Amino acid sequence: MAELKSTFRPAWWLPGPHLPTIWGKFGRWQPTVHDRVERALTPDGDHISLARMGVIRPGVPHLLILHGLEGKINAKYAHGMLAEARSRGWSGDLMMFRSCDGELNSAQRLYHSGETTDIDFIVRGLIRAHPDLHLLICGVSLGGNVVLKWLGEQATNLPPQVKRAAAISVPFDLEEGSVFMEHGFSRVYVRHFLQTLRKKTLQKMERYPDLCDREKLMGTRTFRDFDNLVSGPVHGFADAHDYYTKSSSIGFIDRIQIDTLLLSAWDDPFLPKRVLERVRDIARANPRLFLEFSERGGHVGFVEGQPWAQNYYAEKRAIAWLST
Repeated sequence: MAELKSTFRPAWWLPGPHLPTIWGKFGRWQPTVHDRVERALTPDGDHISLARMGVIRPGVPHLLILHGLEGKINAKYAHGMLAEARSRGWSGDLMMFRSCDGELNSAQRLYHSGETTDIDFIVRGLIRAHPDLHLLICGVSLGGNVVLKWLGEQATNLPPQVKRAAAISVPFDLEEGSVFMEHGFSRVYVRHFLQTLRKKTLQKMERYPDLCDREKLMGTRTFRDFDNLVSGPVHGFADAHDYYTKSSSIGFIDRIQIDTLLLSAWDDPFLPKRVLERVRDIARANPRLFLEFSERGGHVGFVEGQPWAQNYYAEKRAIAWLST
């Protein structure tokens, strides 16, 4: 492990962990930069959408981004990174998790924090189409957990076309994070996410009426409630605890075999500090992990600059790291 000193300078006008976290979604202006959306049909008869930018060329880096929980095709942090990649002459894809492309997917399953068969399917499909691919991967929040878990699972079986990876604001321990977010202002984020998760589940129940108990679904108030009822059972786990235990990337990062940047803030309102301390302890035994933990930044925030001229450190830092 190498622990990198962060040069992040938090914006003075967004104090604390919550304002930079919220600003990125509600205050930031960021145009989309993809030029088309393409679908990949999955082996189980479903589909995965890719928001695509540019054309893959031999020897030119191609960026694959995985978004966070309930991310949308216009996710600002993703398009900020795609814009950075485009400025370097790269091509790029934003992989949309099932049901996040604006259309409810057809299979009974949705997506979850530890589901790695879809990223494996997309990566290997890209490689089949472009054997000389130079692939760089960045996952954000939930997407970061998926990327790290997949890298750990693949270990020595990772395709050589995958060159480097970065992961931003990862919820490394899903159980610790779910408990942490049941307290204080973080409950606001939980309510926000559960609104869309419940809505999707109700839509899914129109096709799969036995998916879960409707009354219990409407009574979910925490991630653990929802994951006990939906995420766990629908995806083959016994309950939320089983899902969290088997899906948390903290159990896989020791096996990662390519240089990978872990960029997080100590004040991340989605995760207690003790989890980052555990990540640092585990990473000491793996020289392929490069940790950059800043004192401030919030969750996928990392806002710098002035109100009239913002800069988004995590996105620029990740692309700079991947370009090395």
